[in-house]
Amino acid sequence: MFKKILVANRGEIARRIMNACRDLGIKTVAIYSDADKDAFYLKGADETYNIGPANPMRSYLNIEAIISAIKESGADAVHPGYGFLSENYNFAEAVVSNGAAWIGPPPEVMKAIESKCYCRKIASGVDVPITPGTIEPLKSLDELYEVIQKTGLPVLLKLDKGGGGKGIEVIRDISQAKDVWERVLRVGMVAFNSSDCYLETLVVNPRHIEVQFISSKTGKCICLGERECSTQRKHQKIIEESPSPVVTEKDRQALYEYTRKLVVAMGYEGAGTIEFLRSETGEYYFMEINARLQVEHPVTEFITGIDIVKKQFEIAAGEDLLLNQDDIALEGHAIEARVYAEDPITFAPAPGKIAKLSFPEMDSRYLRIDHAIEEGSSVLPYYDSLIAKVIVWDKTRQEAISRLERALTNFKVEGIKTTTPLNLRILASREYRDGNFDTSLIEILLKS
Repeated sequence: MFKKILVANRGEIARRIMNACRDLGIKTVAIYSDADKDAFYLKGADETYNIGPANPMRSYLNIEAIISAIKESGADAVHPGYGFLSENYNFAEAVVSNGAAWIGPPPEVMKAIESKCYCRKIASGVDVPITPGTIEPLKSLDELYEVIQKTGLPVLLKLDKGGGGKGIEVIRDISQAKDVWERVLRVGMVAFNSSDCYLETLVVNPRHIEVQFISSKTGKCICLGERECSTQRKHQKIIEESPSPVVTEKDRQALYEYTRKLVVAMGYEGAGTIEFLRSETGEYYFMEINARLQVEHPVTEFITGIDIVKKQFEIAAGEDLLLNQDDIALEGHAIEARVYAEDPITFAPAPGKIAKLSFPEMDSRYLRIDHAIEEGSSVLPYYDSLIAKVIVWDKTRQEAISRLERALTNFKVEGIKTTTPLNLRILASREYRDGNFDTSLIEILLKS
C-alpha cells in the first residue's frame, strides 16, 4: 500500500479522500491556491503546498505546479478526485513519468475513452446498445444536415470530448442546426480544446441510470448496483439515489452485463461509472463512461458497505480485488442531495461568506454530510459551486426520503443562497415520491 498520497483537488472531495487515507495510516499531501490558503480542511493534511493564484488555470489546472508539489513532498501516489484534472490523461502521464502512481485508469486508457465516439464504437462492437446516430465525429455542417435527413428530428449535438454538461444541445427544427453547430464548436474549443462533435437521436423523456463498478488489473469487474440520476438541472445532477425505483432485477443484471463487456473491452482499471439512458419504453442505451470517482459515490457506499476510495487505493497499488459479484448485496435505500451555492430558481452562482452554519443531529448509520465549509468561511467565485452533499440511508425509499427532508431542513447555511429549497421541493413532489419522473422533473417543477 502507498505511504503518502497527494490529493490533486480541493474542497469536500479532498477532505473525503484524506479521511480514507487517515483510516489506513497513509500520510496525506494537500495542495491549495492562494484563495484557499485558510481552508479549514487543510489542517487535516500532513503536508500542504501552495500551487498558485486563485485562478484555477494557474493552480488546480496547472500540471507543472502540481508535479512540483509531488516531487517536493515525495508522494508515491496521486488521487485526482473529480473535476479539474481527474480525467486529463496528460496529467496522469506526467504523474506516472515522475515516478508516482496514478489512482485511476491507465493514462493510455484515459486518452482513448476521452472520445465519446471511440466509446460508442467499442459499445457497438460488444453488442451494447447505443442511441442511433454517428460513431465518428461530424466533418462539416453539410454532413450534419445529411445525417439529420436520415435520422429525423429531434437530435442532440454533443461534443466528442465534452463533459460537465457542456457542449450538449438539442436540435428540434432544421432551422436551428447552423446556430447550434457553431455554438457547440465554440464551446468545444474554449472548454476542451476540441471542436469534434457527433449526433445522436434524442431519447424523449429519458431517465439517467448509471452503474458503479470497480475493476482490477487482471480484468475482474464487480458492479456495485445502479444509481438513479435523473433529477438534473442544466445536465448537472442534483439528487441521486440507489437503487433506482424503476430498475428491475432483470434490468440490473442486463446493465451489469453491459458494464462488464465495456470495461473489459476498454482495458479499464480502478473505479468508474457507466452511464445509460432509459427510454420511456424501458430500453437502455449506453451513453458514456466516467473515468473517475463520481460525486455521488456515497450512496453506493451506503447500500453496499464498500468504501470505493479505499478500493481505488488497493487497485492502484496492484492488490487483488478479493470481492466477487456474489459478495455484493444492495441493502436498503440511499439518497444524496447536492447543496450548491446557487440561486435555487435561476441557478446563478451565489458566492459569499457563510454567516451561520448548523448541522442536523448526526448518526453515521443513517446520515453522512460530505463538506469542507465552516461558519465564517467564504464560498469562492473561482470554483464549482457545490458546497456539501447530504446523504441518507434507510430501510425503504420512502423512509429515506423522509429522513433526507429532515436532514436538509436542519442543515442551515445562512449568508448565501443555496439550492436546499429546490431539493426540498423535489423531495416533496408527487412525481419524485412516486418514483415516476425523468430528466425533465426540475424543469416541470419550476414551471408549476
